Parts: sequence; C-alpha cells; structure tokens
Amino acid sequence: MSLALRFLGVGNAHAVELGSSAAVIEHDGQPLLMIDCGPDALTACLDHYRSAPKAIYLTHAHMDHVGGLERLFFSTYFDSGQRGRLRLYAHAALVPILQSRIADYPQVLAEGGANFWDAFQLIPLSRGFWHQGLWFDVFPTRHHAPMTSFGLALRGSVVWTGDTRPIPEVLASIADANELVAHDCVLHGNPSHSGIDDIEREYPEGLRQRLVLYHYASLAEAAALRQRGYRVADRGQVMALQAAHESACVRIEPAA
Repeated sequence: MSLALRFLGVGNAHAVELGSSAAVIEHDGQPLLMIDCGPDALTACLDHYRSAPKAIYLTHAHMDHVGGLERLFFSTYFDSGQRGRLRLYAHAALVPILQSRIADYPQVLAEGGANFWDAFQLIPLSRGFWHQGLWFDVFPTRHHAPMTSFGLALRGSVVWTGDTRPIPEVLASIADANELVAHDCVLHGNPSHSGIDDIEREYPEGLRQRLVLYHYASLAEAAALRQRGYRVADRGQVMALQAAHESACVRIEPAA
C-alpha cells in the first residue's frame, strides 16, 4: 500500500488565496480519507479527483473547516447512489456542535422531507476509528474551548494536528514512530494557533525535523517559516508517507 498526503489548501481562515486548510490521505494515488471540508475544499477535491469524497474526518466545527458541508449535502442527497453512504467521522463531543452550526436549519430542503444527516453516514467516535482496514487514532488539541478540536494520526505514517497550540505531551505518545507531522503554524502565535517561537520552545529538535507546517497566513509567512529551516506545505503539494505500522492495519478479505 503506497500512502501519500495531498494538501488541498494550506491557509488560515483569512488567507483565501491559499485555500481552506484540508488534505486527503491517498492510497495508491486514490483518495482514502479527506480531512476537513472548508468552503473551497470540495472544489479542490473535485478539481483533482473528478469525484466527491467518500469519507471525511472533521477536526472541529469552525466554518473554515466545515463550511463546505452544506454544498456537499446537496450534491450527495440528490445522488441516489451516494445518499447516506458518504462517511463523516467526528469525535462524539463535536456532534452537538456540528448539529447546531450546520445541521439545524429549519428546513434543509424548501419542499421538506429531508434531514441534513440523511445525506451522510455520521460516525461518532472517541479514541479513534477503523477505515478501509486502517486504525486512525484521534486526540484532543488545544484550540479555543477544551474538547472542541481533535487531531488525527495513522501510526507510523502521518499525524495531522488540525488547529492547535503546541501539544508536546500529546505528540510525545501519538507521534513516536517517525511519522510525518503536519502542524498548524503561523509566524506569530496567538491564543488559538501555534507560532514558530512556540514550536521552537515546546518541541524537541527530533520532532521539529519531522514537521511540515500549514495553516499559515500568507505566502510571505511561508517564506519566513522556510527561512527558519522548516518544511512548509504548498497548496496542491503531495508528500509521500511511510507505510502504516502493522498495529494500525487489519487485513480485509475480499468478498466471495
């Protein structure tokens, strides 16, 4: 199994030209799992893969990460072959927030007869989830209120922090198998996001060498982060990943 990480967008909520921060974990060049679905992430996905995602993991419910779900509802609900089959993986603590932010509109269709979640297969989770024979760990991050934002990890392969302040105690255990670590970072930190000074203060050198930074504010910031010696993701960039650790894999026998 050949795995890769494709960055659909790398910008923060204000950096429209960089695209909403989102990515796709690919298997042999095909989409395995999309991470987040901001306002333009679905367009980026369709432009590259020529089809809508079949599975999405949601890190948190800020609109620059879930703002594309309403459009995805309409494209999925009116496709009889896809309705109810698109998997949405989300931590159980996010479900009431997602309900209030995107699913509780009084009449999702003007003619009635439909619920927002009819278009999807919502899969609440806590520690993690199985998807296509792979176990993905889920962990809390430091972004706004506690238990409202969660990262994703495929052991041995990749860690996606989502929006976060530094979380050294978490990454010490969740990113201890030489994984690529895609980490939220702006040039100057704030109460919701890591700055490069925070990264250098909180993380050991060995971990910093495995970071690839995203969710920054501008191309100028990206250049400044590179000047500090860090890898910085570009919109549309693909990075090869190591194979998942055997503990994160299960063999799926083909149907008879």
